[in-house]
Amino acid sequence: MHRRLATALTAPALALAGVLGTAGVAEAVPADKPAVLASWTQTSASSYNQWSAARANQSAWSAYQFDWSTDYCSSSPDNPFGFPFQMSCARHDFGYRNYKAAGTFSANKARLDSAFYEDLKRVCARYSGASKTACDSTAWTYYQAVRAFG
Repeated sequence: MHRRLATALTAPALALAGVLGTAGVAEAVPADKPAVLASWTQTSASSYNQWSAARANQSAWSAYQFDWSTDYCSSSPDNPFGFPFQMSCARHDFGYRNYKAAGTFSANKARLDSAFYEDLKRVCARYSGASKTACDSTAWTYYQAVRAFG
């Protein structure tokens, strides 16, 4: 456990130290911003966990000038039928807003939507029986909505 925690904490710290050590101007956006953004917007649980840890410590990533703002699930319920989709929606917003700002949204939209669906399915995996079926159906509906209208 200690080794995994140390490894998880070391990578962002090293990336940030490297950026701060090479940045000539405090406002300079690090050159590896696209790589960091990509690593936090993949379909895997580890990508979600990395994003979640960074979100909880946004000040450590301030040099990257990420847009952390969110309206969660927009006009849809954040926790439909009691299923906690709010953080999945927040990560989806993070991807949309930052790729739009980078001018590379179209090339990444399908992956962002897929990552959103995988996040929702991980939420639903906590349930069983009829609750899981209802959650999975709701997740599919949210996914189809962002694919069509996102």
